[in-house]
Amino acid sequence: MSLNYDEHNKYHRFARMVLITIVSLAVFVCLWWVVSKLANNAAIPEPMETFEALFSLIVNGDAVTGLSLSTYVWSSLNKFLRGFALALVVALPLGLILGNFKLVREFTSPWIEVLRPIAPIAWAPIFILLFGYVQGATFVVFVGIFFPMLTNIIFGVSKIDRVLVDASKTLGASNLQIFTKVLIPSTVPYLMNGIKVGLGIGWMCIVAAELYATPLGGIGFYVANMITYGAFPQAYAGIIVIAVLGLLTTGLAEYISKRVSRRMGMDVRCLRARSR
Repeated sequence: MSLNYDEHNKYHRFARMVLITIVSLAVFVCLWWVVSKLANNAAIPEPMETFEALFSLIVNGDAVTGLSLSTYVWSSLNKFLRGFALALVVALPLGLILGNFKLVREFTSPWIEVLRPIAPIAWAPIFILLFGYVQGATFVVFVGIFFPMLTNIIFGVSKIDRVLVDASKTLGASNLQIFTKVLIPSTVPYLMNGIKVGLGIGWMCIVAAELYATPLGGIGFYVANMITYGAFPQAYAGIIVIAVLGLLTTGLAEYISKRVSRRMGMDVRCLRARSR
């Protein structure tokens, strides 16, 4: 009975979420149509024009360059994933170290506070000039994702329950075991939050960096190119593609966050149980 009740509630919540999403998007499209009519400006195309352009882009590709949508998306996604992986590899160990060692954190804090407020796009011309287009754009994404990850990990380490660390030492855990079994699992929720924030910033960075691109520059280049030609429905179609990519990556991060946090949380609860 309890299982059926839980399943019913789960289905009800899912149906409610779907309904709210559909209604919300419908209202948004209606407002978009009203604004386009009131503005009467080519820079704000009607929704139907944009959806037709999006369908054409999906089916026929870019009429100007002859490139397919998958080519543009893969070009952007390739640079995006490289930047994300680099940010994760650097931010995770660095955040754990800075969060765990106060003196090192205080010493490096001025560096972080000086560099963190600089908009990643400001680095784009420099990185592209130094490392070439692909690697330069990758480093722009890296900068955009790195700081949200780093600051969240440092904050997560500082919030670790010291009882868990003391209990681990009492049970004979080595420093390496404490690091891998306590510090890392305890910071996972904060890491995933940093990842979700960083992914959104990363897509903004890659699109902005692609304004400096060649015809194989990615979906950001496509949007900029369409605006240059005055093809605003096509430009808005490209923006929709970027929005979908952002939603997919952040949604995937949210799913992984719940699964990993549940798995890591089980380990932490077991440790607490053993320490009692």
